[in-house]
Amino acid sequence: MSNLNKVLEQLHTELAETLLAKIRSGEATASDLSVARQFLKDNGIDGARKPNSPIDNLAKEIPFTEIDDLDERAGYLPN
Repeated sequence: MSNLNKVLEQLHTELAETLLAKIRSGEATASDLSVARQFLKDNGIDGARKPNSPIDNLAKEIPFTEIDDLDERAGYLPN
């Protein structure tokens, strides 16, 4: 592995660890959370919804309701 690759690997690890520490401490700002979300997305990490997972619990709290009229479905996000 070249020196540049080692540096990039260390940077990637440090960023992940720093973001995780901020989130766990409760000190993460909205900007930090956005960076973490993009970091996960850029690295192919998605949040498949599983029963009783944090994503499932969040989805249950978001106030979306089913809409029966097909004309109104444009703004509908299913749970």
